[in-house]
Amino acid sequence: MAAVDFALGLIVGLGFYYWKRQQFKHQLRLVLKSFSPRGDWVSSLPPISLMRRELTYVYQQKRNLEQQIQTWQQLVEQAPIGFLRIDEENRLLWCNQKARKLLSIDRWQPEQVRLLLELVRSYELDCLIEKTRQSQQKQVQEWTFYYTHYASTSQQESSVNIAKKIESLALQGYGFPLPEKQVGVFLLDCQALVELSKSREEAFSDLTHELRTPLTSIALVAENLIKRLNNPELRWVEQMLQEVNRLIDLVQDWLDLAQLQADPYQSLNYAVVELRSLIFSVWHTLQPIAKKQEVTLVYSGVDKINMEADRSRLIQVFLNLLDNCIKHSPVGEQILLEVKLVNKNNTSAKEDATIEIDIIDSGSGFAPADLPYVFDRLYRGDKSRTRQGQTGKTSSSRGSGLGLAIAKQIIEAHQGFIEANNHPQTKGAWLKIRLPLREKLTIDNRN
Repeated sequence: MAAVDFALGLIVGLGFYYWKRQQFKHQLRLVLKSFSPRGDWVSSLPPISLMRRELTYVYQQKRNLEQQIQTWQQLVEQAPIGFLRIDEENRLLWCNQKARKLLSIDRWQPEQVRLLLELVRSYELDCLIEKTRQSQQKQVQEWTFYYTHYASTSQQESSVNIAKKIESLALQGYGFPLPEKQVGVFLLDCQALVELSKSREEAFSDLTHELRTPLTSIALVAENLIKRLNNPELRWVEQMLQEVNRLIDLVQDWLDLAQLQADPYQSLNYAVVELRSLIFSVWHTLQPIAKKQEVTLVYSGVDKINMEADRSRLIQVFLNLLDNCIKHSPVGEQILLEVKLVNKNNTSAKEDATIEIDIIDSGSGFAPADLPYVFDRLYRGDKSRTRQGQTGKTSSSRGSGLGLAIAKQIIEAHQGFIEANNHPQTKGAWLKIRLPLREKLTIDNRN
């Protein structure tokens, strides 16, 4: 009887084992089949063989991926564009050879993780990384990187050579968001373009300087001929003198712009200036042109405000801006000029004070396509530089294309800001100027 019970228990146990084994094989086949990306699945093979086969395949795939990563890393390492990979804690995970040369990184080795601030001192690079991480979108930044020299005996020869040749470098950075709040940064060396542009501008400035003397001589000869000629020769010489004077003004404008760009701060002579009286003195100079166009100036805002600035340069700014407004305003219209004093932090401290100046005309405004370029030198858009009045007649005045560029350089040399828009109400040009206040205030608000 015991033998029968044993045999019966053995049969039940073997049956249960066989059933569980078949169930395990079935589940294993389902799992393998669902995870296998290949189309050469053979269901007749045993599960153990299939598992061995899939593990071999996964191992091969892993080796292939590692080889691809190594290949791409070698390509990026030798790329002519710098690349850095920064983690969420602003630590440098990896950078290629070009980035090490551009940023003079000599205290970092591959597979080493260090804070970027310990290796590179660049506020603009830090801002680019942070903006990219916060926005999770591509960011672009241009800046001049100034080298910081460390006492290091292990500095690479290439980095030493770069630092000896130049103390600063023009860079353009592209930030791209990566997983886990990491950031990838591509760096472009723009120094060659900057030097090429600088040499071109120097050559052009030298040329314009050489042109000033013969143009002045031609103007003097034309002035003497006017006294001795009659029509029609007189009209020809007068027209020639007008064009020669326009060329002289263009040469002088270019020389002023080159001087401001080369040395913006030392070319300014600061003194205490009363802004409102300066504006009206400029308008008095332009009164003959304004009277011919029947254009009037409407001033509003602060009645009296003293500031520290270069008086002659500010006069040059308002001459250019108001002259443009007069030329491009319809007959009988007004030019609105408002001066406001703004305190950034709602305090009375003069270092927080900013002067805002709005100049608004009633012309047809700037063409939307021209707005990003109106302050570029020699830029003359089809509509922004030849705006029309209500009569439909285009102004016959031909600007040099340097007036707004000079105004922008002067304002920026004063550590200010200028922008151009179209006013939503008048539809005309709207120029907004912001200047820092550098002098103790004397303010009287109009009632």
